[in-house]
Amino acid sequence: MTHRIKNRVINQSAKGFRGFPLVTVAYYGPNASKATKVVVGLVRFDGAEPEPLERWFGEERDLRLDENMTSRILRFVREHGAKSVAAVGAILGCPHEEGIDYPEGEACPMCPYWAGRDRWKGVPG
Repeated sequence: MTHRIKNRVINQSAKGFRGFPLVTVAYYGPNASKATKVVVGLVRFDGAEPEPLERWFGEERDLRLDENMTSRILRFVREHGAKSVAAVGAILGCPHEEGIDYPEGEACPMCPYWAGRDRWKGVPG
């Protein structure tokens, strides 16, 4: 990422693990520069699956920079009594879901940027 994202959710995550429940926040987009989807989940205890899990979408603006989305995520954190938040500013991949939006094992036809790319490093893998 070429610039640092200023976001209250990511800042809260920087406080580190403070116990469960934990809210996870992941940003997705058609490329590494604009988040168009955010997935927020509540992990109640170690090893638990996130429940509830919310998916929010927005095309007009990078959701990492959208104050309304940030407020919505922080409201989720408060409403569920989360002690910790895990989030990064990087976009973790395509906003479309394999097996739902396109066939399993194939690259997303709508997001060629991510084809063959390591989503954690942002480089071709």
